[in-house]
Amino acid sequence: MIVAVLVVLTLTACQGGPDAGQDADEGAGQSAASQSAESTSAADAAAVTLPPTTGRFDYQLGTAYELDGGLDVVVRDATAEPAADAYNVCYVNGFQTQPGEADLWLDGNEDLLLHDAAGELVVDPDWPDEYVLDPSTDTKRGRVLDILGPVITGCAETGFDAIEIDNLDTWTRFTEPSTGLIEKADALALAGSYLDVAHEAGLAIGQKNAAEATTDGRELGFDFAVTEECAAYDECGAYTGVYGENVLQVEYTDNLPDGFDAVCAGPDRAPLTILRDRDLVGPDGEAYAYEQC
Repeated sequence: MIVAVLVVLTLTACQGGPDAGQDADEGAGQSAASQSAESTSAADAAAVTLPPTTGRFDYQLGTAYELDGGLDVVVRDATAEPAADAYNVCYVNGFQTQPGEADLWLDGNEDLLLHDAAGELVVDPDWPDEYVLDPSTDTKRGRVLDILGPVITGCAETGFDAIEIDNLDTWTRFTEPSTGLIEKADALALAGSYLDVAHEAGLAIGQKNAAEATTDGRELGFDFAVTEECAAYDECGAYTGVYGENVLQVEYTDNLPDGFDAVCAGPDRAPLTILRDRDLVGPDGEAYAYEQC
């Protein structure tokens, strides 16, 4: 599927010369077009449905499964089927490659991957089978969108209600040329492109992590937030203070400094807060864990 991406150009009116009046008129026309595009984007955002803030929530990226009694909100991978009778959030890795999809990027798109100062490809040290995307130019961002835009619209076609875009925080982790450098403004620009595609497809879109940028994310147009381990790192207020109750919170069994009861008693925790095992295995897995406040 080809996704049409609207690029809004800001023109600086020329000063003086015989064509100045004509240039000014053209600039005014472009300004009107920009205002129309912004109005359309705002209307698209207003038309989406946000996740419920009450009910039963689960985070099922490792394995999709049904729970006795059903679910009200669930996050599943873009390759999974939505859950019946639930609000479904579709996981899309928007700033790194997915495991098993390296060939998609290495075959003709390697320049869209981040390189360090020595010219070597950069991988996430915590997820060594994931390369990091390079959003440093308009052209690169456009080509990334050509690849991932159809994934987003595919979520809508499959029946998901929203998407979460993972790894926005790469700009906080790759800050030096020696490790690969990502600028915050470039990351937010790519995020803005994802927002436009999602809203045009009728999907709400959640900011994933990046506590440092919740205000930026909300102003950019994210509708809600998904946060991992905000209680463990004392960051929950950064999300609920900006997104209010529209936050989905996941904590993990291997990083609970004060226990899950303390998480649930926290004044800034999200209404929908759960505890999961790190690998997000299904109920048949030995490490499976699931609790909800």
